[in-house]
Amino acid sequence: MGNIKLTAALIFVVSCSHESSQSKFESLLDSEWSKNVNDNPVYASSMGDLSRNTEWSDTSVENIYSDHLHQLNILNQLDELDISDFTEDNKVNYLLFKQQYENSIESHAYKTFLIPFSHRGGIQLQHETTSIVPLRNKQHYLDWIERISKIDVLVDAAIEKGKIGIAEDIVPPRFLMQKVYKQIELQAFVEPKESPFYRTFLEMDRSINKNETEEIQKQAIKVIKSKVIPAYLKLHRFFKDEYLPACRTSIGIKEIKNGKEYYEFLARKFTTTKLTPKEIHEIGLAEVARIRDEMDAIIQEVKWEGTFESFLDDLRTNPKFYYETSEELFKSYLATSKRIDPELVKLFKVLPSMPYGLKPIPMESAPDTTTAYYQRPAADGSRAGYYYVNLYRPEVRPKYEIEVLSVHEAMPGHHLQIALAMELDLPNFRKYGGITAFVEGWGLYSERLGYDLGLYKDPYSRFGQLTYDMWRAIRLVVDTGMHYFDWTRQDAINYFLDNSAKTKQDVMNEVDRYINWPGQALAYKIGQLKILQLRAKAESELGDNFDIKDFHHEVLKRGALPLDILEGYLNEWIDVQSS
Repeated sequence: MGNIKLTAALIFVVSCSHESSQSKFESLLDSEWSKNVNDNPVYASSMGDLSRNTEWSDTSVENIYSDHLHQLNILNQLDELDISDFTEDNKVNYLLFKQQYENSIESHAYKTFLIPFSHRGGIQLQHETTSIVPLRNKQHYLDWIERISKIDVLVDAAIEKGKIGIAEDIVPPRFLMQKVYKQIELQAFVEPKESPFYRTFLEMDRSINKNETEEIQKQAIKVIKSKVIPAYLKLHRFFKDEYLPACRTSIGIKEIKNGKEYYEFLARKFTTTKLTPKEIHEIGLAEVARIRDEMDAIIQEVKWEGTFESFLDDLRTNPKFYYETSEELFKSYLATSKRIDPELVKLFKVLPSMPYGLKPIPMESAPDTTTAYYQRPAADGSRAGYYYVNLYRPEVRPKYEIEVLSVHEAMPGHHLQIALAMELDLPNFRKYGGITAFVEGWGLYSERLGYDLGLYKDPYSRFGQLTYDMWRAIRLVVDTGMHYFDWTRQDAINYFLDNSAKTKQDVMNEVDRYINWPGQALAYKIGQLKILQLRAKAESELGDNFDIKDFHHEVLKRGALPLDILEGYLNEWIDVQSS
């Protein structure tokens, strides 16, 4: 009898220990999420938490090192947990959570945080923060004014990192920083009423009465004049006198200390695979060749009598492929989105409840940014998702790209996947985070779904779809070429122009994006190829029992996942469906 009691006690102790391990993990998830929100006040504001609505993040070097020590401590805590009795869902959560810290810790060693400037965002475009923070009542506007009154702290932190970067020879390509320099000039040499920061005060929420509006505008003018413009003048001097002269003339990340190893890490991180840069380069070359064959077939179909190059030139220069005004271009994007939405029930069992809208990309960044991008909804439901489109120089924005771009950025691409993930019962770090290979792989996979949605009716729109597929295949080649091999910027531009109908403006912006953000562009094609591979396997093994709605539901129902975990789940699903 005593032995039975002892055995029961041991079972109870072991059980408690395992429960304790799981509860510790869940507590860690909660506390780290709270820390993340508290450390990022703008992000908190965008999520609907206004407790620090007048603050910026602490972006100082000291805080970066403090965060690194904190991450090492969290990783130690995670290593001590026994996950053997975790639920299956929590085992996946544990793996993904731990991976985030491992990636961040490994990345820290290369010190690229000492490159604080980017022509695609950051301190010189800080006014664009108004696109994600709430501005719906008087207090929101007053909070924003107080927040921008502290912009000098952000500027000082950026300058500090830049100076240390100069000392340690961790600096970005000079030609990219010349773009940043021009963006700083738009902030520094301007009258307060013409400042990009003042634009949000020109059309304030209608719930605010006229007297309050005028008072808020006066306060805004005062702060922009006394705080904002002086801070950017200081940044401008630093750029002119110290930073630009110290920046490197090379473009590849391989040129910084241990740069090749850093790029190998980025390739693994962004693709969630063990593929090497060389293997990725080869995959890109093979995809370019495959898509080129499909393009040639369309060129024959339209009975073009010239060369491939002359066909591309016609696409880039023939006025029939372009709108004359930004207004016409925007209306076409709107009309396309409206046409897609009713067709989605053919392919999906569940659609997100949160709507999305369209907005033009702000004019300060439009010349230097890509064709479009997506902004997720606010967590509290106060802001829909938005599909931002580039209306700068409509004469270089072809009509035949509108359909393929819309299915990628909005529905059934990013908005459908991200808004659905936000409705799932997931830990916050997964619900509001993302895994690039999955998220962008799904966006690129969605471009193929345009055929199922009744798009790409004419050969030029089909060529547009192939142009976008080619664009992502080219990325594999030129990103690895510039950052790992010995490609120049011009090599990348030429390769792009030789194989794609993308206009020169788009091509240069794209190439510069890859130089600015090494490795990220690898995720799209690698993710898409994995989803297509899994669909082909399901179609082959399930035959007449294959249901596209079920397949899509299976891919999306757990949120974003690394590609190997996604493959494991889909293989299990195929086995169950075929048994």
